[in-house]
Formats: sequence, structure tokens, C-alpha cells
Amino acid sequence: MASKSDSPVIASGDHKAYMQYAIEQARLSPPGPTKFCVGAVLVDASKNEILSTGYSQELPGDRPGDPGTTHAEHCCFIKVADKHGIPDADIDTVLPPNTVLYTTMEPCNERLTGNRTCVDRILKLNGAIKVVYVGIREPTTFIKDNAASSGCRSRGSRLL
Repeated sequence: MASKSDSPVIASGDHKAYMQYAIEQARLSPPGPTKFCVGAVLVDASKNEILSTGYSQELPGDRPGDPGTTHAEHCCFIKVADKHGIPDADIDTVLPPNTVLYTTMEPCNERLTGNRTCVDRILKLNGAIKVVYVGIREPTTFIKDNAASSGCRSRGSRLL
């Protein structure tokens, strides 16, 4: 989880700078022929505070539930959950009222591994994440028809 000391100082509402920070997170992701390197930043927009960061395959493969294939958004959620000692599906109970998510690529709506999708994880948080800022739409390289847009856009997703 990003601490205040190692997080950049970003002006409130500077979406470009938050997305640039998410891109920096994506660069930490190990490259691979069957995945994209994605970065994400979870922010309390009211306090302009970074709650957590994540990148593709950041967490070790021995974690239950998504071993070795954890997506950037899910890494953000797991870190918040670990901080509060709760399951990641319950972070809606501890997230600030104006939480937003910056992700370099559109959240997945289908997983080839069969793991739970990022869109499903976001929507199951009962509106705790108010807006999802997206760097790019997911290319059709691995998933031919990623319909993530339909689920998230209706709930406040914005393509930057």
C-alpha cells in the first residue's frame, strides 16, 4: 500500500497526474506474452489522498482466491482489505465516501482464468467507488469483446 511518504504530491482533481502515477505502477508489472501491464490507484477524492496502488501480478502467487494472476485493481482492493483485516469483497464498509479509481486499462469483464472480473468486483462494492477513470479501452488481443464499458459506464466510468 502506498504510504504518504512514498506517494507523489498530486493536486486535487489533477486526473492526468493520477493517471500518470497509475502508468508508473503499470511499469512495475512483470511483462508477459499473455497479459497486459496495468496499473491502478485508489484515491479518496475528498481528502486528495492515495489509499492504495496496484499493478498486474504484484501480489505473490500463494495468495488465496487469485493466485499469481491478480489484476491491478484487485491488488488495490486487497491492500485496503489487508490494512483493515477484512475480506476484499467487504472494503465498501471502510472506503471513504468519495473514493475514485484510476486504472490504465479498462477493467476486465471477462477472465480467461475463470477468476472474478474487475467489473464485478467494482460493482459488488455497492457504489463505494464513485468514479473509475480509465486510460485506454482493453484491446481485443486476449478478450475479443470486453463489454466492461457497459457495466461500469452506467455507474460512472470515464475514459481519460
